[in-house]
Amino acid sequence: MVWLSWALLAAFAAAATAILAKIGVSGVPSTTATAIRTVVVLVAAWALVFLLGEHRTIPQIPRRSLLFLVLSGLATGVSWLAYFRALQMAPASLVSPIDKLSLPLTIVLAVLWLREPVNWQVGVGVTLMTAGALVIWYWSPAS
Repeated sequence: MVWLSWALLAAFAAAATAILAKIGVSGVPSTTATAIRTVVVLVAAWALVFLLGEHRTIPQIPRRSLLFLVLSGLATGVSWLAYFRALQMAPASLVSPIDKLSLPLTIVLAVLWLREPVNWQVGVGVTLMTAGALVIWYWSPAS
């Protein structure tokens, strides 16, 4: 599969995540719900690591990579905990667009930290995505 196929799969899975999590978090403390989700991801990811034989590469992981993977894991944990708490407090149709503001924030960080170039089309797209999320939030009767 090409990167776009994987990215689209990720988008569909994230959409399903929002709906399934909103249903699943009902009557369950958000932290507990996040912990259950995390165990499922942990078991599935390690099963794939061993199934694909990638466990042999673990000793060669550079310390710098390991550090940033750990930091990324911590950021993921904060994101999931906050996301599940928000889903308990508001409709998924409001929480998800605000959560997706991670896209424009990622692009800004990629430009500032990774020095990735951005053309005017990306700038317009990010502006429209940000505006869309804010319109949904601001004018929604549930907000």
